[in-house]
Formats: sequence, structure tokens, C-alpha cells
Amino acid sequence: MARSFAVAMLLALAAGPAPAPAPAPGQALWEPGAGLKQIPLWPEELAIAKPDLAGPERVRIGTKGVSGRPVTWVENVERPTMTVFPAKGRNSGAAVLVFPGGGYRALAIDLEGTEVCDWLTATGITCAVLKYRVPGSAHHWNDACKCHKTPEVPMALQDAQRAMTILRSRAREYAIDPHRIGVLGFSAGGHLVAEVTNADKLSYAPVDAADGESSRPDFGVSLYPGHLWGGGALELHPRNHISKKAPPTFIVQAQDDPVDDVRNSIVYFLALREAGVPVEMHIYAQGGHGFALRPTGKPIGGWPALVETWLHTIGML
Repeated sequence: MARSFAVAMLLALAAGPAPAPAPAPGQALWEPGAGLKQIPLWPEELAIAKPDLAGPERVRIGTKGVSGRPVTWVENVERPTMTVFPAKGRNSGAAVLVFPGGGYRALAIDLEGTEVCDWLTATGITCAVLKYRVPGSAHHWNDACKCHKTPEVPMALQDAQRAMTILRSRAREYAIDPHRIGVLGFSAGGHLVAEVTNADKLSYAPVDAADGESSRPDFGVSLYPGHLWGGGALELHPRNHISKKAPPTFIVQAQDDPVDDVRNSIVYFLALREAGVPVEMHIYAQGGHGFALRPTGKPIGGWPALVETWLHTIGML
């Protein structure tokens, strides 16, 4: 498995990710591609909190990170969904729920979502991309007041927990082991990894039988996370809860990240270590922000192979 993973990664990095299909003229909602469908997280008739929408859901092509290549952004997500990408070839039984980043304002749905699934499914891991509610669904920077705001309802955490309980409740349908389901997120999504792995209870009233399953992932991978460091002393911001029941965690960041200071990862590592949670961290000298899986020509591009080794080490593969 390790050798096949390494070969798959080398080929993927050499070729680069397949370009995302351009949205059709007038397209309002993001579509995951042929043969795949978005799974609504909440019953249609159930009232859920709404983000501070600036209009209907839409797809926008922009940029993010160090590659300079186009990125597909999803904005104004009111009804969240999850899209499951089946494992290719030999199914390992493991699964990963992916949280795209975007500052809790929008979602880099291909760069930090579907392209990650292209990598994971090629290694035999079932992958699911979470299209969670944005904007303002967790602690975020608000342009209107030029200040940080925390919403009254933790919408992003609710969506992450709900997606996890659904995955576990449908484990047989997706041919996955309900005890080997982890999360992986980037930037704000990396913070959401910390939120959902350290949450000791559901952040919403149970909806149906699926919510009888555990909402805590079996492992977490957090890449260039934000919203963790308090900005002063080398301490975790007090709004972030650390649980002694959190699962093994893997952290990656670049020292020269100009968006989310590397101290976000450092204080998170120290807090997990203090709580007795197994944690592994890799800090690279160079890499910037938003590198994800796109080739950078720098050593940080080798992080996926380190994750695979770690998953073997903790018994998930």
C-alpha cells in the first residue's frame, strides 16, 4: 500500500491536478461532476441557521495560494451538502471528510476539496467534500465592521458534525469502516478540523437516527490552520476548546505563511500535547499559504506522503 501510494503521489504531482470544469454561463450552484451527487446534510423542511448572505449561492473563478492557477470558489452556501467520492482500485476501508478553506467566507472547492479527493481515492481511501455554510459560519474577519466576529450559531461545526454522523450511519453503503473516518482541512478548514475533533458534544439537537452515531472523527489532519493563536503570547486563543478525547492529529504549515501565522499550528500542537493527545507536526521553512496539492517545487509538496506514513502508524491504513 505504501509503495502504491508513493507512486500515485509522484504521478499526481508531476502531472498536476486536472483543471476544474468552468462553470456554465449563469450557473448558480456548484456541481461536483458526472456520476456524483451532493447529499443534503439536513432535511429540507428543517429550519437551520442562515449565514449573512450577500445573494444566492454562486460559483466564482478566482485565485488562492502560491500556484497562481485558477481556483473555483463557492460563495453564499445556505443549504450545506456532502459529496462522496468512492475509493478507486483496492478499497482500504478508510475515509476522509475534507474541509475546503476560505476564511469562513467562501470555499476553495477544487484546490482544497475535489483535488484532494483525486489524491485520496487513488490510494484506496473514500473521500467526501463538505460544502459547509458560508459566510460567517465560525469566527471570521468581517469587512463591514473591520473586526473579528463569532456567530451565535456554530454553523460550520454543525455541518461538520452532521456530515460525520451521516458518514458513519451509511458506512455499509459506502463500504467504509465506521471506526476509520477522519477529517482533513485547509486554512479555515484546518481550524474546523480542530473544532470537530475537540468537540465533546453535538452542537445541535439530534435530527434523526444518524445523530446517534459519534460525531468525533477518528483522526484529524490540519493544514495551515488559522483562528487558533490568540495573537499575543504563545497560547491558544481561549475560544478554542481542547479535549483529552481528541483523536490523533497531524499538522502541516510553512514558516513563511503570510496569511495564517505559523504560531497557529505551534500553539495548537502544544495544547494537544498538554492534553495528552497524540500529535505530529511538520513545519517547513517555505511554502506560503494555500499550496494544497498543487506543485510548488519546494519540499513542502511532500506532505501527502508523510500523512500516508502517519495513517499507517496510527492504524488507519
